[in-house]
Amino acid sequence: MVEISDQELAQAKQRWAEERTERPIPNAVRFDHSSERIIVDFTNGASFMFPARAVEGLELATPTQLAEVELLGETGLHWENLDVDYTIIGLMNGIFGSNSFMQAQRRGGQSRSPAKAAASRANGAKGGRPKKTTKP
Repeated sequence: MVEISDQELAQAKQRWAEERTERPIPNAVRFDHSSERIIVDFTNGASFMFPARAVEGLELATPTQLAEVELLGETGLHWENLDVDYTIIGLMNGIFGSNSFMQAQRRGGQSRSPAKAAASRANGAKGGRPKKTTKP
């Protein structure tokens, strides 16, 4: 077992406090109803926002449920009633869910479902996409 002296502990706490002052700390989080985005505010005045429904576990949530977001310390976001937690750094790095969820999100419009094929045929029967016109 490693013994740590009171002095070493005090020095480590001092280094942590100094490092903490050099980085932005999240101090508030909210759901913006008009844009349907989650907004995280930081102590340095910066904000980070992302579309709530792009996040796994939030895609079917009601606006009331989305507005119940809370900060989890200085590192995470938490929705108690939805049992959903994410790290802020993960969200800032574009990690909005599991690997399979993220791959499905990327495929989005590339899917070839029977409903999509039928809609495409119906649109084609109406003449399809209008031709681009060139400006004189």
